[in-house]
Amino acid sequence: MSENLSIKHYGIFLPGGVEITQTLVSMWIVMGILITFAVIARCKLRSFKPVPAGFQNFVELIVDIFDNFVVSTMGERYSYFANWFFGVFSFILLSNLSGLIILRPPTADLACTAALGLSTFVLIHFFGIAKNFKEYWKSYFQPLPFLFPLNVISELAVPVSLSFRLFGATLGGFILMGLVYNLFPMFLLFGLPAAFHGYFDVFAGCLQAYIFTILSMTFIRGKLPE
Repeated sequence: MSENLSIKHYGIFLPGGVEITQTLVSMWIVMGILITFAVIARCKLRSFKPVPAGFQNFVELIVDIFDNFVVSTMGERYSYFANWFFGVFSFILLSNLSGLIILRPPTADLACTAALGLSTFVLIHFFGIAKNFKEYWKSYFQPLPFLFPLNVISELAVPVSLSFRLFGATLGGFILMGLVYNLFPMFLLFGLPAAFHGYFDVFAGCLQAYIFTILSMTFIRGKLPE
């Protein structure tokens, strides 16, 4: 059980001293799936028709749903964030679902979720300064100037809470699924794990991808002008 929970290191180093780990391999597989889908969609884009059908209908449906989702959260003025958050949501969702194909979910590694949390942190403060300079700095001294240290701490807590929430939920499901496969007798493993996978991988995976995305959009929107 402990061997299943530990992240495997393959001992091969990439240029720059980066070691190939189980998390990196899982990430490459997830990224490969997303890139393949994007390439197929791009190649078929030229043959899209005014009346969608089949693959075109599916692509337009998910794009339209996500565009509306971003607009309803951040407003029409900031609809361009849909491109970024669609990629983030898709990556987290596929990472969480990768446990269904016997991969270790990349989001069960704190290094992965910390990188996602830091990306949101950078966007929050970059766009806060670029789009709302005066109000951005003013917010650190509200409602009273002596609360400046607490306001700084609250901002630093954002990437920590985002990364640990996603990491804890995914790792918890990964551990519980490991317990299921190790504790139940063999004859129960033909059907029983499917119910647990349905909850911990599918339901919880979709929910955590949604929570991370909606919180990130809310935090960024809070730093932008009305």
